[in-house]
Amino acid sequence: MAEQRPYPSDLSDARWALVEPVLSAWRADRRGKGLDIGRPCEHDLRAIMNAILYVDRTGIPWRYLPHEYPPWQSVYGYFAHWQNDGVFTQLNSLLRRLARTAEGRDPDPTACVIDAQSVKTSANVPAAGQGYDAGKKIAGRKRSIVTDTLGLLLAVMVTAASVSDGAAGLPLLTQAAADNPTITKAWADSAYRTKVIEGGAALGIDVEVVRRDPATRGFTALPRRWVVERTLGWLMFHRRLVRDYEALPARSEAMIHIAMIDLMSRRLTRESTPTWRGA
Repeated sequence: MAEQRPYPSDLSDARWALVEPVLSAWRADRRGKGLDIGRPCEHDLRAIMNAILYVDRTGIPWRYLPHEYPPWQSVYGYFAHWQNDGVFTQLNSLLRRLARTAEGRDPDPTACVIDAQSVKTSANVPAAGQGYDAGKKIAGRKRSIVTDTLGLLLAVMVTAASVSDGAAGLPLLTQAAADNPTITKAWADSAYRTKVIEGGAALGIDVEVVRRDPATRGFTALPRRWVVERTLGWLMFHRRLVRDYEALPARSEAMIHIAMIDLMSRRLTRESTPTWRGA
């Protein structure tokens, strides 16, 4: 039988070596608690992770997974358990620290940038979890993210699009500060003024609003803010994130973590990310 050719989204040996310890530790922990979700013949964790990356990258429904991967029910089951158990968050934190160290930075960031993106939703997203962003004229959900100054994800929160940036920004900044107590500075746009600035001060974080020059026409990269806007652009290379397909906001957040895990693991191993441009 001919050897199966890997898909572009599959983990190389070097990338698998980065994530394998966390996934193996998770499985060992569940075995110790008698919570094994696999059948007597367990699925290979690398194959499961490859299938999840394939869904995130291509945007296909779970049921349409190629037959080379484990059954979609098993893949989705692992995805749900890993999301519930915080495995994707743990991997994101680990890879971010490694990526920062590789760039000559301290593992723990001292500054961050915050922004939000509204996206349309698919038909399977409950109406109660959606809203209308009047500013962007988009009916759907809003992704609020905090990144470090390299554009690497620190925290994410998915809400209805009708939730204002300021209302989502304060709990998001609080979460980022709890996970990264070294943060003392944050940059944001004018939508985060007042409530977020005051809340940030209570957390010991100086929130600075970077305003756009009203005389400027067309697109202009603004100081500091362009970093988080670039990260939102990186997410769009993963078709599952072009529109929100997840019924639960927590699963949407997991898909964003997976996209960043893909990006950071490639950065650490210096592997290119195939895109529709062929690069």
